[in-house]
Amino acid sequence: MEENLNIPKHVAIILDGNGRWAKKKHMPRNYGHAQGSKRVENICEEAYRLGIEYLTVYAFSTENWKRPKEEVDLLMKLLRNYLADCIKTANKNNMVVRVIGDKTGLDADIQEKIAELEEVSKKNSGLKFTIALNYGSKDEMIRGMKALTKDCVEGKIKIEDITEELFATYLDTYPLPEPDLLIRTSGEQRLSNFLLWQLAYTEFYFTETLWPDFDKEELVKAIQYYSKRDRRYGGIKEES
Repeated sequence: MEENLNIPKHVAIILDGNGRWAKKKHMPRNYGHAQGSKRVENICEEAYRLGIEYLTVYAFSTENWKRPKEEVDLLMKLLRNYLADCIKTANKNNMVVRVIGDKTGLDADIQEKIAELEEVSKKNSGLKFTIALNYGSKDEMIRGMKALTKDCVEGKIKIEDITEELFATYLDTYPLPEPDLLIRTSGEQRLSNFLLWQLAYTEFYFTETLWPDFDKEELVKAIQYYSKRDRRYGGIKEES
C-alpha cells in the first residue's frame, strides 16, 4: 500500500484535539496534552520511515496565551519536559530540530533549551523537524516586514528589488521548502493563523481524528489523499 504513495516532501500538521480527547476519557485536559506530546515523537518516526523529509507542527500559538493561566502554566511545564526529552530523541532518531515563532516571548530557560536543542541536532541528517512555538503567521509577517523595512532604510536593499522570494527569506521558516500537505486533526477546518504565506499552494487534509489518536494509519490516509490530488499550482495541467 505504501509503495504506491506519492510522498510529500514537506508535511505541516496543526495538532488539535488534545483537550477533547481527554474529556472523552473523563480525564483532565492536561492528560490530553501530555499524551499529545508523546504522539509527536511517534509521528516523527513514522513520517521519516515513509520518506517525508520535512515535518512542521503547530504546537503553541500566540493566541494560546489567552487560555486559562493554569492550563498555560501546565503547557509550559510540558514544553520544558518535552524539550529536555527531545534533545535525547533528536540524536537517537537523527533529527534536525528547529523552533520557529517569537522565542523572545518565552521564558529564558525555555529559550536556552531551544538553543541547546537546535545546536546539538544541527549536524544530524534525518528528518528536518520544525516546532512552531509562540507562533502566529501574522506576527511572523509583521516581524519580517519590520526587518525588511530596516534593511531598506539602511540601504541594504532597494525597494524595487523586493520580490516574493526575497520577502520569504525574512520569514521564520526560511530556508524550508513550502509545505506540500497540511493536516489538521479533530475536525476543525481553519488555519488558525498558521503559515498563511507558506500554505498558498498547499493541499489541505482535515480529519475528525483527535491528535492523540493520530497514528501511522491516519498519516498514510492523509498521504493517500494527497497522492490523488492534481497539483496545478494555479496553472493548467497539460494534456499527456
